[in-house]
Amino acid sequence: MKTDSFPSWFTDILLAGTLLSRVPLPHLSEATFARGAQAAWAYPIAGAGLGAVAGLVASLCLALGLPAIFAAGALLIMLTVLTGAMHEDGLGDTADGFWGGFEPARRLEIMRDSHTGTYGILALILITGLRWSAYAALLPLGLLPVIAVAALSRAGIPCLMAALPHARDDGLSKSVGRPDVPTAVLGLGVALLLAGLCVGGAAIGGLLAILAATAVVGAIARSKIGGQTGDVLGAAQQISELCALVAFILLLT
Repeated sequence: MKTDSFPSWFTDILLAGTLLSRVPLPHLSEATFARGAQAAWAYPIAGAGLGAVAGLVASLCLALGLPAIFAAGALLIMLTVLTGAMHEDGLGDTADGFWGGFEPARRLEIMRDSHTGTYGILALILITGLRWSAYAALLPLGLLPVIAVAALSRAGIPCLMAALPHARDDGLSKSVGRPDVPTAVLGLGVALLLAGLCVGGAAIGGLLAILAATAVVGAIARSKIGGQTGDVLGAAQQISELCALVAFILLLT
């Protein structure tokens, strides 16, 4: 399927889905991938789609009479399959690098290592466990809060990309480029709109939660390695997701 004739906004959505998931999508041209930074505004839309699919799996589990804790586990498995665990991989690598090395160059070297160390394992266990329990608490409210979380948790990624320089001269983040501030702000607006349609005024609380999480991750990344990488962006998504879940549990339950 040729995508050159698609409107630019639709191509951006396809590109966002291609970059943030392993879902089979129409083949995109090199010229389209050159728009990687400009397409960052569509990350929340891609996230909402992923959340909808995973949420439907969890809703089916609940409809079959399975407990919420089981449905939440099924949701996490589906999200992992859809994304190829790219965000979880980033979380583990970031934890290992930030706290396993004493110099920025060594931290970046550890982050690139395919092996997962103690810090990475602990981060994955703790963050995934907290996400699991949070989804179990939120799922009885239905599918829409899950979609809102998935959209919001990806809205901070363009902000981090725009705010921090690349910490290395190669890698996924470098190849995509840095979106400008209006693109990042547009992404926040899209996420807030999608979340607002799902959960109403609670979307503002979710947005504030992910902005706080993104700011903290960004500050740590600047201190540890002087910028951001694809791993840092993945870690920011995971922590933002957890923070959005907590915000919705407090506001909606």
